[in-house]
Formats: sequence, C-alpha cells, structure tokens
Amino acid sequence: MDPGDSAEAITMLMLIDRRAAIRTLKGWAISFLLDAGAVRECEEHGWMIDRADPQAHDRAFDIARRDPPPGISPKAAAVVIAEVLESIGDTCPECRTN
Repeated sequence: MDPGDSAEAITMLMLIDRRAAIRTLKGWAISFLLDAGAVRECEEHGWMIDRADPQAHDRAFDIARRDPPPGISPKAAAVVIAEVLESIGDTCPECRTN
C-alpha cells in the first residue's frame, strides 16, 4: 500500500463518520430521548412510543441542557426536547385496534 492509498482510506472514513451525524433538531431530540430511556421504538412499525417515565424525561432534559447541539442554547435545547416529547404518544398508531 503506497502512502496515497492510506490517505484516501482516512478521507473515506472521515466522510462516512460525518454522514452519521444527526441532521435535524428533531432527530437530535429523539436520540437523546432514546438514550435517556424516555421513549422506545415500536419493534414492528418503528414509531416512537413514550415510556411515561418521569425520571427518564428528567434525564433527557438534564442531558439536553448540559450538551445542546452546536449553536443552540441550553434553554432552546430543552424546548426542543419538550416539543418532540409532546408529539410522541404512548402507543403505536399502527398497533392500535380501531
């Protein structure tokens, strides 16, 4: 392997890593809510489901305030978490029987 090949491999790794970044505030909030255990994903349909766990909700808010995305204030990060959490129900809309 010549030196040019290894530089190309490193560049490719960097590009792949950048693509994995969360691109929207909603995606960032869902990631935090999942990590905190405040929501889960329906295994069958992929919808987010609120676990209705106040301690997990508090953890998500605390983490969001401590580690907001670049360019977002801690207060704004908490607002985004609240908005996303309010948009998530406690059941999967596709699993419900009508």
